[in-house]
Amino acid sequence: MTPGEHVSVAVVGGGPTGITAATLLGQYGLETLVLDRWPQVYPQPRAVHLDDEVYRILARLGVADAFAAITRPAKGLRLVDRHHCVLAEFSRDTTPTRNGFPAANMFDQPELEKLLRDNLTRLPNVRLRGDTEVFAVTEEADGVELHVRDRVTGGESRITADYVLGCDGANSTVRAAIGATMRSLRFDQRWLVLDIACTADLHQWEGVHQVCDSRRAGTYMRIGPNRYRWEFALAHQESVDDYSTLAQLRPLIEPWTRGIADADLQLLRVAEYTFRAQIADRWRSGRVFLLGDAAHLTPPFIGQGMGAGLRDAMNLAWKIAGHHRAGLPASVLDSYETERSRHTRQMISLALNVGRAMTAGGEFGTLVRRLVVPRVHLLPGLREKITDSTTPPLRASAMVRRTARTRRLAGRLCPNPVLATGRRLDDELGRGFGVLTTQPLTPDLQRIVEDRGAQSVLAVTGEELASWLGHHRVTGAVVRPDGTVMVAGRDLSALCHALPTFVHSGEREAHE
Repeated sequence: MTPGEHVSVAVVGGGPTGITAATLLGQYGLETLVLDRWPQVYPQPRAVHLDDEVYRILARLGVADAFAAITRPAKGLRLVDRHHCVLAEFSRDTTPTRNGFPAANMFDQPELEKLLRDNLTRLPNVRLRGDTEVFAVTEEADGVELHVRDRVTGGESRITADYVLGCDGANSTVRAAIGATMRSLRFDQRWLVLDIACTADLHQWEGVHQVCDSRRAGTYMRIGPNRYRWEFALAHQESVDDYSTLAQLRPLIEPWTRGIADADLQLLRVAEYTFRAQIADRWRSGRVFLLGDAAHLTPPFIGQGMGAGLRDAMNLAWKIAGHHRAGLPASVLDSYETERSRHTRQMISLALNVGRAMTAGGEFGTLVRRLVVPRVHLLPGLREKITDSTTPPLRASAMVRRTARTRRLAGRLCPNPVLATGRRLDDELGRGFGVLTTQPLTPDLQRIVEDRGAQSVLAVTGEELASWLGHHRVTGAVVRPDGTVMVAGRDLSALCHALPTFVHSGEREAHE
C-alpha cells in the first residue's frame, strides 16, 4: 500500500450531494478531496425535480444562472383517474417565490451533475478523484483513515482526513463502517421508470399528471423541451423485462402519446426501481457524517429525494468550516443530525401520505378519491397548501433557538428578496451570519456584529424584508450561513450578543 496523504475533508461519493458539500467546503477554504467509484457522471436520468429552497442552494454554489438554462418550471399538479378524467387541478405560479426562484423546477440529472462538476473546478483547493473505491474507514483519535483502491490499476493507498462525509448512496460503505443501519418506515413499492425523447409536441397540460388508481398508479411529467418521464406501479407478477420495448410500453403511455408515431418516440431508458422509505438510526460517529441516500431514502411522490441530500450538505458544510477554522463549539456539529433527521422524517412522511392518498385502498379507495378529490378545492386554504413549496422548520438545537414569540420563525429560511443595493439578501450576507433589523444598529452593536464576522442589513420600511419581520412581530433576526433563522426577537442588543464568532477565510483564500 502506497503512503498516504492528508486532507481537511474527504467526501466519499461524487453525486449531487457529495459535489455540493465539496463545493461549499471549498468556498470556505477547506482542502477537500472527493472520492468516487466512477470516472464520470452517471449518464442515466434519475432525479428530475427540485424546489425553490434547493434552487437557492444552487445559487449559493454559483450555478443558478447556468441551471436556469437547463431547467423549466413545473406548472402544478393534476390528479386524474384511471380513465384520465381530471379529478382536480392545482396550478402553480411559475414566477419566483420569496426564495427568489420558481417553486418547482424540472431538469435532467446528468446535465445538473455535469454543471456541478464543472463548477467545482473553479476551486483549486478541491479535487475530484474518480475510479476510486473506498473499502475501509477507520476512526482515529485525531481524524479518520480511509483505505482506497484504484479501480483501474488495482493499487491501494491510505488517506487521512480531519472529517469524512459519507455521500456514497443507499449501499453506503461509510454507513457500514460506523455501524449505522437503515430503519424501514414500512414502505416498499416496485415501480417502472421510463424516459423518452420526442420532438413532436404531446399537447399535454404543462404540469405533473398523477394517475390516482390502485390498479396502476402512474405519474407523467415533461422534463425539458423534448424530454418526458413516466413512472408506473408494477404488479406483483410484473418486472422490467415485461416492458423492455416501445411496443410493450405503448399501452401504458398511450393516453399521453396518442397520435404520435413510434418513429418520433426515442426510448432513452426503462428501469425498475423499488421506492423505499428508510432513515439511518444515526448520522454521525465522531468525525464521520452521513449525507444524502446514505442517511435516508425518500419515495419520489413529492420530488424531494435529491433535494434532501443537498439540504444535508448545506446544513453541515458551514458547521464543519465553523468548528474547524472559525471557532464554533463542537455542539454545532451535534446540531446537524438533530436538525436534519427530523426534517427528513417529516418530508418522508409527507411523501408517504401523498403516495397513499393517491394510490392506496383498492377499489374502495378509488371510489373515495372519485368522490372526495374533486371537492378538495372547497376546503379553505387547501389549494394554497398543496402548491406551497415551504418545508417544515428545523428542530430546536444549539443553532436554532426558539421562544414562545418566535416558535414559528426560528428554524425557517428567511426570505431572499432583492434589496435596495440591487442584490439578493443571500448575496448581501455572503457566507457568514447576518443580522436583519428594522431599526439601525447603534455603533457599539454594529462593532459587535463586525467583530464576530457577521453582516448587518437594515430592512427598509415597505419592502419585503421589513414586512416579513413585522408580520412576525419582531425587530430583528439572526440568520445563519445557510439562510435559516437562528434566533429572532425585539431586543437588538440580545440578538447581536447571540451571534457566534464566525470569521472564515472564504472563497478568496481558496482562489489564492
